[in-house]
Amino acid sequence: MTAKGGRARIRVEVVLAMPDRQELVSLDVEEGTTLAEAITLSGVTEKFEGFEPDLGRVGIFGRKASPGQVLRSGDRVEIYRPLLADPKEVRRQRALDQARS
Repeated sequence: MTAKGGRARIRVEVVLAMPDRQELVSLDVEEGTTLAEAITLSGVTEKFEGFEPDLGRVGIFGRKASPGQVLRSGDRVEIYRPLLADPKEVRRQRALDQARS
């Protein structure tokens, strides 16, 4: 696709999942758009009251990426939320519980 002025456009998705619901927004953006710009353009974080995205915790298709990463057509930008529990601590507690049984 080409936008007015000749700049090509690409289709990307931005997704944010919370424990109770998720939002996925599809966007047509100019080629050269960065991950951070797509998040802003999507408005997805505004749909979750009180949620402030940490641009150090974002990725593309499950792989960590930098906010300045230039997107390619078809990319799915993922905004990661903070973990509720440390996975290492959960495993440690589970092992202790099993040892007690």
